[in-house]
This record gives sequence, structure tokens and C-alpha cells, in this order.
Amino acid sequence: MTHVEKRAWIRLVVAVLAYAAYVVAVLRRADGGPLPDVPYTAALLWSVGGGIVVSIVAEIGMAIVNPGASRVVDVRDREIGRLGEYTGQAFVVIGALAAMLMAMAGWDRFWIANAVYLCFTLSAVLGGITKIVLYRRSLPEW
Repeated sequence: MTHVEKRAWIRLVVAVLAYAAYVVAVLRRADGGPLPDVPYTAALLWSVGGGIVVSIVAEIGMAIVNPGASRVVDVRDREIGRLGEYTGQAFVVIGALAAMLMAMAGWDRFWIANAVYLCFTLSAVLGGITKIVLYRRSLPEW
């Protein structure tokens, strides 16, 4: 498994775990009440920031555990990275459009923020899955 593929696995797992932790935190705070009344901002920021920190620390740990691993990125790695990012970007656009429409319709900020965060997470997950599948199989021939 290449260094870049390991990085894709780390980012995929961290994205899923960070979002799951956020959802659990918000649902616990709701305690059966309406979700828009939940103080979600701190949990969202901690989830995003924690995910970034955990991802960085995990990648550093991976480099320490296997210092001799090649970090050379070849054409295949670049193509897989490009295709994975393009695939994931669809959800960034969907999230931006959803947020814009929700804001125009006067929705509560809670729903807008959560739609954006969900789409960012789905973007990371879809991009990560795409990269991992391409590493396990092969690049499509156009």
C-alpha cells in the first residue's frame, strides 16, 4: 500500500468518525427537544478542528512507523488523486446550492450549517472511497 493510499484511508476514517461524533454530541444536547435550539456551534467547530488535527497526527504517526516508505508520487497517484477530488467536489457544490436555497427560504442557521457540514463530509467520504477503489482496482481507460 502506497503512502498516498494510506493517507486516503486515514482521511476517510477520520471524516466519518468526526462527523459521527458531531451528530452524537448534537443529539445528546437536544435531549428530545427541537434540534434548531441546540447549541451546535462549538461541537461543529471542535469536530472539524479535531478531525484536522487527528488526520495530521495520524499521517505523522504513519510516517514515523514506516520511515523508509517511498513518498514518491507518480502519474498514477496524481490521476487517482485528481479523479477522487473531482468525484468528491460534487457534494461541495450540492452543499453550497443547498445552503444558498435554504438561506433564501429563510431556514434556521442550524439547518444551513448542518447541510454544509454534511456535504463537506460526504465530499470527503466519496472522494476517499473513489481513491481507495482506484488503488485497489485500476484507473478507467478513456
